[in-house]
Amino acid sequence: MENELNAIVTQIVQVSPSMKIIRISPDGWELPDFKAGQFVALSLPPSVPRCAEATAEFKDVNPEKLVKRAYSIASSSKTKEYIEFYITLVRSGALTPRIFSLKIGDRIGLGTRFVGMFTLEQVPTTNNIILIATGTGVAPYMSMLRTDALKGERKIIVVQGAANSWDLGYKSELNLLETITDKLVYIPTITDWDSEHTPWTGNKGFIQDLWSKGVIEEKAGYKPTPENTHIFLCGNPNMINTMVELLEKDNFKENSKKVPGQIHIEKF
Repeated sequence: MENELNAIVTQIVQVSPSMKIIRISPDGWELPDFKAGQFVALSLPPSVPRCAEATAEFKDVNPEKLVKRAYSIASSSKTKEYIEFYITLVRSGALTPRIFSLKIGDRIGLGTRFVGMFTLEQVPTTNNIILIATGTGVAPYMSMLRTDALKGERKIIVVQGAANSWDLGYKSELNLLETITDKLVYIPTITDWDSEHTPWTGNKGFIQDLWSKGVIEEKAGYKPTPENTHIFLCGNPNMINTMVELLEKDNFKENSKKVPGQIHIEKF
């Protein structure tokens, strides 16, 4: 089992008490090509201790098998030195409490098969893009932005929702991108503003409410339509389901292999 731990943790950033950004580098092998927006599996032996914040495991794990889960990639597809992940702690989960116990230099299993259709490949270069995320759902968007999404003339709107401001991972990078290019608009929103340590002056409420009230349209600076915009949804299933209902009322259609559409979905 130990010989399957083919990668090394090279960087850990504590974003909030329950969220971390982790970089993992292959050890003795080269990362294969992948597309921005795809995901890959991480794995650890059950013998790896769980972090102190963990609760009892929801399900028993097989001591003879690696604990394996898939995570969206946050790093650029052009980067070959490491893969970056934005991970939230599931306290009763099998893998994240073990990942959260790792330190720089520790070994971990990194899959060699990168998969997923949640990419920009099917979006015409003339269409604008709205990237909507809750929690760690922003990870695949960071890969897109860090790769080549900002090339060309299209406009990109990133809408990121979280309970609190400290859970808005990559907020600083997204704010910076917004200041250096007029192609990107960043719209963060929180739902638990009463718990903020200092007054929150940004957007408040659920993402679907911002859409219904026209806040996203106003901040984007144009009216999104199926003819000019593709919309990506990643994160909380409740947010995704509600947004799909709202978008379908505006004549957007869900994209599939058989029927092309303007709504692209990645559920956790």
